[in-house]
Amino acid sequence: MTDIEIPQGEQRLIDGQLRVYYDGYWIKKYDAPADTLLAKKRLIEALTHRLFNHVEYGLNVPGIRLNEARRAFLDETDQAKKRVKGGMLAGALFNRATDIFTKLVELQACGVEIQSDNALMRQCGEHLQESLALGKMVLHRSGEEGIDELWGEPFKAFAYPIEEFYKSRYVKIALTMRTIDSIGDALKSTSAVLPPFAGLAPLVDTFVRAAKLKTETLRTDIDVFEVWSSFVVASESLCGFQPLPPSGSGAEQQLCDQFSELLRAGSVLVSSMARARVSMPKSARAFIERCEDLCQAAKNRKDVTPRSGAQPAPALSP
Repeated sequence: MTDIEIPQGEQRLIDGQLRVYYDGYWIKKYDAPADTLLAKKRLIEALTHRLFNHVEYGLNVPGIRLNEARRAFLDETDQAKKRVKGGMLAGALFNRATDIFTKLVELQACGVEIQSDNALMRQCGEHLQESLALGKMVLHRSGEEGIDELWGEPFKAFAYPIEEFYKSRYVKIALTMRTIDSIGDALKSTSAVLPPFAGLAPLVDTFVRAAKLKTETLRTDIDVFEVWSSFVVASESLCGFQPLPPSGSGAEQQLCDQFSELLRAGSVLVSSMARARVSMPKSARAFIERCEDLCQAAKNRKDVTPRSGAQPAPALSP
């Protein structure tokens, strides 16, 4: 059976591990918890922690300061500062929703039945929706682009069955893996036209495999110790690669220096993707274009002889 014939969501036991198929990738499957208020509370708390760990600093405003954050946002006229204050308001809304959920779960534990149309449940959903809209203003901690889908995850966990939420995450993981593969291919294509970087390709392959394994592995997984340490070592090996001395002119040395910087930038970008489990398409596309530009510059140098079999960097799927 080819990949084209494999249905989305197909599950198989591969090398003793249950995996689920999405968009060309067999991803490690985790059992979804029971769909209860307590499970949703724990999931939203984990997603909240994950969000603030990946967005720019200063947005983790306590829910109790929601009214202050809203006034600060509405009164601001400077658009640059308004963007930041919008993120702070999103953070306060996010935390207020978590506060509400916590209290609802406590009431449920006391035997109080909480219906889906409960006023506080509606308010919680409204807060999460508003934070999602404002979250589009927020940048990733790298400052390169926003990852507003992280703001939407808690709302999905709130609004949909937990099993459906897990399925949506597998789709994101598959897209992230494909983007990481594209970045790896771009690095190998560029190194192929820079003779001093002969021998780099195996390190790129190891780094890409480790990054994809990190992408699919939850922090609570027992394998995370091996997965994370392998990813860090692969990243260090890639960034620490020592190219051979250039045999051409100073222009070749300049190209090699630029590519060494690209290796470091690629490592940071892939790390951001693997940790957040999002594809960051804008940053990825810009990085691949930098690789393509450098590859073309190397081909245009008469004193740089491309190695045979060099292929152009692939275009990133939209």
